[in-house]
Amino acid sequence: MYSLLLAIIYLAFISLGLPDALLGAAWPTIYPQFGVPVSYAGVISMIIAAGTVVSSLLGDRLNRALGTGKVTAISVGVTACALFGFSISSSFWQLCAWAVPYGLGAGSVDAALNNFVALHYKSRHMSWLHCFWGIGASVGPYIMGFALSNGEGWGAGYRYIAYLQIALTALLIISLPLWKRAVPSGGNAEEGGAERVKMTELLKMPGAKALLLAFFCYSAVETTAGLWASSYLTLHWGLDEVMAASWASFFYFGMTAGRAASGFITMRLDDTGMIRLGQSVLLIGIALLFLPVSEYTAMAGLILVGLGCAPIYPSIIHSTPAHFGAARSQAMIGLEMASAYVGTTAMPPLFGLIANHIDVALLPAYLLVFLALMFLGYQTVVRRCGKAAD
Repeated sequence: MYSLLLAIIYLAFISLGLPDALLGAAWPTIYPQFGVPVSYAGVISMIIAAGTVVSSLLGDRLNRALGTGKVTAISVGVTACALFGFSISSSFWQLCAWAVPYGLGAGSVDAALNNFVALHYKSRHMSWLHCFWGIGASVGPYIMGFALSNGEGWGAGYRYIAYLQIALTALLIISLPLWKRAVPSGGNAEEGGAERVKMTELLKMPGAKALLLAFFCYSAVETTAGLWASSYLTLHWGLDEVMAASWASFFYFGMTAGRAASGFITMRLDDTGMIRLGQSVLLIGIALLFLPVSEYTAMAGLILVGLGCAPIYPSIIHSTPAHFGAARSQAMIGLEMASAYVGTTAMPPLFGLIANHIDVALLPAYLLVFLALMFLGYQTVVRRCGKAAD
């Protein structure tokens, strides 16, 4: 029963990934049409991320009231409606309005599913779970590129993804009885006997603030690279919009392939080792982006940045019960999600201002700063909490 439920969770994570790269892939086409500066992509991503912060912080309460299955089905349905709203938007401010339900739909399901897998499955399943997110994130730009290359416009790309989300929502609703059968009865069994913990109590735990800093910086690296890769290739390397939208997906391809491989590597390395491996590969990818050789070098750098990002997020999440206890993991993971989404909210828009007023070529330097801070933050966690076991 747990295996069948895990397959449903994998599909849910595909749905989480599908729309994540759409804005970055479509933005070179959207912003001239609406007559706004290139940096305004950061405004939309900030609104989405702000919604995820709110819903992540409320995730523990929602999960207690509804259970993981219902939270997942409702959230995917809300996201589907928001994406359809994107597809019919005719102004920048309409995109901003639809960004609100999109953000609210993403945060609580992310925290709930991550905690469920961290409690009930081994580290390799967490890596493969986020590999499925990467599949969705990789397919999204290709769907957008298909719509653009066929002259259907960026709205059709969003509409195709909305239809897929609607189908998945129906599947999740049908599968709701599966959650009750797979999880022992008793109310909060699926949350592992979770405690009600105040945020101030969580922040006082050894290593908590450092871990939140590391997660913030990781999110800054991943989302900035994902959002601005297409514009970086277009504005710095001169690729046309359609090719840049397709090439930007190589970042997510690298992340997806890396997470598929990470599931096997976790049989040899613990969570701490996986995080350090990811940071090392990430450094090499950023170094390639610094090289002024060709767009192919930049593409290779994006792939390695994606590969480096691959094990970090799932390994931090999976190590949470080991660092802070299973009873507090749901609340802590919700706080981690909120910290990550604050990074998503603030850091890509900040780079948008840099790209607009200075130069988009500064993307590698921007990523390097946050990689350094991420490294220092996680080293502090290891020093205070010890290495996380598999």
